[in-house]
Formats: sequence, C-alpha cells, structure tokens
Amino acid sequence: MVTRAKDGIFKPLERMNCHVTTTSPLPRSHVHALRDPNWKEAMLDEYNALISNRTWVLVPNLANVNVVHFMWLFKHKFHADGSLSRYKAHIVANGRSQQQDIDCDETFSLVVKPTTIRNVLSLLVSRDWPIHQLDVKNAFLHGQLSETVYMHQPPGFVNSTKPDYVCHLQKSLYGLEQAPRAWFQHFTSFATRIGFHHTQRTAPGLFLSHYKFAEEIREKAHMQQCNPCRTLVDTESKIEPEGAPVADLTLYRSLARAFQYLTFTHPDLSYVVQQVCLYMHDPQEPHLLALKRILRYVRGTLDHDLQVHASSMTQLVAYTDADWAGCPVTRRFTSGYYVFLGDNLLSWSAKRYVTLSRSSAEAKYHGVANVVAKMAWIYNLLRELHTPLRHQRTKHIEIDIHFVRDYVASDQVRVLHVPSRFNFADIFTKGLPTALFIDFRSSLNIRMSYAHTAGEY
Repeated sequence: MVTRAKDGIFKPLERMNCHVTTTSPLPRSHVHALRDPNWKEAMLDEYNALISNRTWVLVPNLANVNVVHFMWLFKHKFHADGSLSRYKAHIVANGRSQQQDIDCDETFSLVVKPTTIRNVLSLLVSRDWPIHQLDVKNAFLHGQLSETVYMHQPPGFVNSTKPDYVCHLQKSLYGLEQAPRAWFQHFTSFATRIGFHHTQRTAPGLFLSHYKFAEEIREKAHMQQCNPCRTLVDTESKIEPEGAPVADLTLYRSLARAFQYLTFTHPDLSYVVQQVCLYMHDPQEPHLLALKRILRYVRGTLDHDLQVHASSMTQLVAYTDADWAGCPVTRRFTSGYYVFLGDNLLSWSAKRYVTLSRSSAEAKYHGVANVVAKMAWIYNLLRELHTPLRHQRTKHIEIDIHFVRDYVASDQVRVLHVPSRFNFADIFTKGLPTALFIDFRSSLNIRMSYAHTAGEY
C-alpha cells in the first residue's frame, strides 16, 4: 500500500565540513622550537617585544663580570572554553646565576594578602560599586633595574655583527631575583589604578574561581580521568608517617604546593592540605594516596567556587574549634577557624600546633586566642586599609589568657559556645561524615557557580 506519492521528492545533499585542528606540542628546547613555525613566530614576537621595550643594549663582554644565563620557556595560552588562544614564548633569566651584592641586592617585594582581596571584594559587592579588571601584559618587563646586570644573547637571535657582545639589561626580565621588587616599585607610581584577580560577576555577587589551575594540577599528576569522590578524608583515618617512601619527591612537593595555592579560593581543602604538607620532607605512600584523593575530590567539585555576596551586615563573626591530641604519633592538636564579614567569608586557617596541650580546654583556648588576633587585624584593616601589616610572621601579638580577656572586657569580642553539630570550624580540624561535610562546605560559601570564568589563561 502506498500512502503518498514520492515522485519528485529528493533528499537534500548534505555537505559536511570536516577538518582537523592540530596544536604544536611544547618543544623540549629552543632548537626544536625554531623548527616549528608556530613556536618560531612566538619566539620572534617575544624577541621583538623586548627590543621595542629597550630591555637591553649590546655591549662588549668585559672580563671578570658575571653574565647571567637564561632559558626559553614555552606555554600554550587557552581561552576559557579550552580552545587554543596563542603560542607564548618567554625569555626567562636564571636568577640562580646572579651574585648577591654584584648584580642583585634587595629582592623583597610586598604581596597582597588573600584576606585583603576578599575583604575589599566583600565591600564592593555589598555596596554595589563597579569593579574594573586591569591587566598589565609582561608586567615584570616594565621594572627599571638599578643594578648592573649582563646576560648572554638569546640563541637563534644573536646579532650577526656583534656575536661576542652581551646584553646589558636596562629593564627587568622574568626570572631575575629583583624582578618582583622592580615591578612593584614601578607600579607604586600608579597605585590609584588597582587591578583585581579576574573573577566571574553574577547578579548575586562574585565567584572566586581557580578552575583552570585545578585542571592543570590534575594534568600534572596524570589523573585527568580519575574517579571523583565526595569527601576529602574519612572520619576515622589519620595520616601517619608510615609506609614505603614516595618514588617521585618532586611531584609530591609540587602538588602539595599547588594545593596550598588552591586553598585561597577553596577553604574546604585547608585541613587535608595542611596534613599532607606536614610530610613534605619525607612523604610516604599513604601521604601520596591522600594527595590523590584530593585530586579526585577536586575533579568532583570543579563547578564549585567561593561565592561573595552583597551583604548589608558589617559584623565580624568567627568560629573556631580544636582537635585535642588529634595526632596519633605526637599527640599535638589541630586548631581551625574562619571569619565572616556579614555573609562573606574573609579568612580561615587549619594549623597543627608544635606545642602540646594538657587539656581540651587549653587547646580550644589557643584556638580562640588565634582567631581573636585575626579578627583584631581585620578590624584594623577595615578602619585603615593602608595599615602596614603584611604576613603572619610580621604580626607579633601576645596570645594568652589575658589577651582574650582584654577584648572580652572591652566588649569588642563576645565568646559563645557553639554545639559541634553547628560549629562549621570542625571542617578545619578533622574528617567529617559526607552529609555533614557537604553541609559545612555550603556554609563556607563554596557553591556551584553559574559559569566558568571567561578570558584567557
């Protein structure tokens, strides 16, 4: 039976556009890079940029002077969707070949505290002020050098008329010991133009994300396809210094340092990261397994970021807890705290103390004193953002019973008891059941973000 005539009906000709996009792999050396058109162009762009910036002048190679070595570094730059943006080549000086008091002197440079960044962002979002992102390309190349520094000419770009000459650096290069300080000194003249870390802006506020960095950590560990897990550590397990030594010490330490950086936007990682960092001097297989579990957890929470809300409240609220004698070997205690400004999480810490505590009350008192010291610092920061306090090691505050009592007596601090079920600081001192861990994590503003950050990495 024919239901309808098909005469004169033709299917349209489907044309498919099939193409393959290839990416040049990272070269092993500048020799291999010069053979690849993509990397050769990137090297040429870097060289021309340095020449146009008047980074150096060629001078005769004088006797008995220190000539700094350098190397080419290569990297793929990606868009937020993972597509290739461009090939990037860097000339990086080898700071280890510099000599103190000869071609480098003072190298210290101020670094903004993460607490300060979160504090300012909290105020901006709460008051609905506009946020502008500024980026300085090749920032370190703008720093002016006050020392006399010589460097070899880049291979492949040696001046044919002056092959024996060396580069007398006029401006800073990446890798020089004084590069951060030179850039900071140059930047202070433009201090009114402050650039913030690129974040995702949404209607409710901001999400602070390290999505791309978390992906790079898994690639470094060759665990791109690992199975995700919901928690970081079991409720009963304690990491102990037992087991076979880790074969690749460099990889272990590199991953541990990377996770320390990741805790800037993921406070839920703080407890287990400080645990694995305790054994960086002599890691064992159980410690490596703990690192791998962090990687699995990170994979399962790639869409969770630290949220900053618009909040009308400006009250500082902190929670603290201590796990007395929690270490099964040394019986030292672990203390943790976090501080909120209104609805926004500003500061947190998970720390194993080097001293022994005689009782649970004494351990908790140490924790209270520690968080009160942090709140006092934040309170001063809110009053004067230019207060010259930088790092924990430069803050000398007497932490004892009288310290806390003085703040309580002056009505600046109220100390209240919080039952363990509602004390979110437990997440910084021990492993928790899955449901409780997820509940506490949400209370720390670690929530699913709306979209990944746009822009180039």
